Amino acid sequence: MSGTQRHTEPLDVHLIALRDGPAGPEVLLSRRAGDVYAAGCWHLVSGHLDGPWEDMVTALVRETREEAGMVVDPTDVRAAVTVHHRSPAGGARIGVFFEVRRWNGTPQVMEPHVCDAMGWFPLDALPEPIVAYCRAGLDAYRAGAWMAVHFQEPGDPIAHHPACDRLVLVSGPGDRGAVPGEAVRTFAEQAVGRITSWTDVSWVRVESRVWRACGAEGGEWYVKIHQNDRFHRREVAALRGPAVSLGAAAPRLVAADAGLRAVVLTAVGGRSLHGVTYPPEQQRRIFRRIGQLAAALHHSAPPRAAAASAPPLGKLERHLNGARPHLGPGDEEFIRAITGQAARLPALEAVPTHGDFQPRNLRWDEAADTLYVIDFERSEQGPAVRDFVRLSDAWHGRPDLRQAVRDGYGRSFTPEEEEPGCAQGTPSPTPRKDPRHEPRDGTTRNDRTAEWHRFGIAGPRRHGR
Repeated sequence: MSGTQRHTEPLDVHLIALRDGPAGPEVLLSRRAGDVYAAGCWHLVSGHLDGPWEDMVTALVRETREEAGMVVDPTDVRAAVTVHHRSPAGGARIGVFFEVRRWNGTPQVMEPHVCDAMGWFPLDALPEPIVAYCRAGLDAYRAGAWMAVHFQEPGDPIAHHPACDRLVLVSGPGDRGAVPGEAVRTFAEQAVGRITSWTDVSWVRVESRVWRACGAEGGEWYVKIHQNDRFHRREVAALRGPAVSLGAAAPRLVAADAGLRAVVLTAVGGRSLHGVTYPPEQQRRIFRRIGQLAAALHHSAPPRAAAASAPPLGKLERHLNGARPHLGPGDEEFIRAITGQAARLPALEAVPTHGDFQPRNLRWDEAADTLYVIDFERSEQGPAVRDFVRLSDAWHGRPDLRQAVRDGYGRSFTPEEEEPGCAQGTPSPTPRKDPRHEPRDGTTRNDRTAEWHRFGIAGPRRHGR
């Protein structure tokens, strides 16, 4: 060891909670107040580990609940970027930043003695003043870096200032870049002409990538690289088939390259329904439109006869393996018993389905009073009720929203569709073991599990895109 003192930096966790805004991704920030470091500056929801018994994901989930009133499932936490930071006073620390796009509850100030405001801000137009350490993490995240160093100098301000920007990005093997590779750029420009700017709007994960591309003459498109050949084939087939019947409510396929697993799509309007709240009457109108959109997709082709074979349950073991750390006593036996009933159920007619029909993939344009749906990479023929599996989580505790969907859809669910296991092959169990993860509306895990099973669900999928 060449030095005389070992580093003993504390570990911080930072929440990058994202939602889709009218002009692009928005991040949740809180303003520090009172007798705390950097009072008056904006900062991410963040905190320290509560001793050696707490891991960093558990700490993030806890801090998010304590500071913002948001309940986050640990399986929805994504590693974003790690920053080695040194303050102007000389103290060093490691900051681990996590991306979260799914939660329960509405963000609100829960600790008014240390926070006096909380709000959503465009990721590319952050407010001032903002803590330089926080800004460094967000800048590194936006640049697509996995790791960064932010060593401030004595005399540097605590708040971010462009003249004192100490951020240094650390490259990694196979680092994701701010723009796609040359082959994908060439493919996209052959389809739509010269592209002058690229914005990475994908989740922080290597399996899938999405960029917003702006053309030299003002056009806007999305360029997507699928995580595997199956998803590429599914999305291309859907956009050339069932999605066409949705008209302007779905993106249009401009070009596809199977070798690159890449597509160029037209941009659609609105903002994602994920993380956004509307007045009850407007919510009912939106959910009625959701039902109408599902009906249009399901009726885009004649239904196929019910298959005589047993429903495919091959995914069950894979999902159980992923969920097992979060299962409570008796959960696995309960899930197996419910999914086992599927083999004895009558098969349902197969129709074109979206496969990932949930608020994150639904966009509402309030000004145009229009609903859009995106992301067809899980689209395939299946029972119509398959598209209500993940959506049912959004209407939980709101029978008026459930009824609005049925009104828009034009019919109620049949007794066969209401049976546990009827979604045929979609069960993906992740019961919550920790009582801190129970819903904030007063219901319990068992209450919600019972409702999910009414729609052929073994629990909402928490591991997917």
